[in-house]
Amino acid sequence: MASPLGEKIKHLRNSKGLSLEQLAQMTDSSKSYLWELENREQANPSLEKINKLAVALDVTAEFLVSSPEPTPNNKVADEAFFRKYQLLPDLEKKKLRKILDAWEDE
Repeated sequence: MASPLGEKIKHLRNSKGLSLEQLAQMTDSSKSYLWELENREQANPSLEKINKLAVALDVTAEFLVSSPEPTPNNKVADEAFFRKYQLLPDLEKKKLRKILDAWEDE
């Protein structure tokens, strides 16, 4: 029986159309490690691994480890988006701000 964490990871991975191999590459993990997380009852990944999974799956680490909900809500999606935004180079941030400004002008 999978842990709640494992069920969330598997659900999110499948909903994004990612294979274990693709998610493994995105998170610097092995396929077998991810399989263990998804399918074993006791899953104890490191905080670093949780954060990498959260970024790859477009959710927050808090959602993965503590939310009782199986799928993220809009608040979780917004927080995940903002975290990705913060990691962008300044030039990319500037481009996104211009896009948002253009929408505001309409």
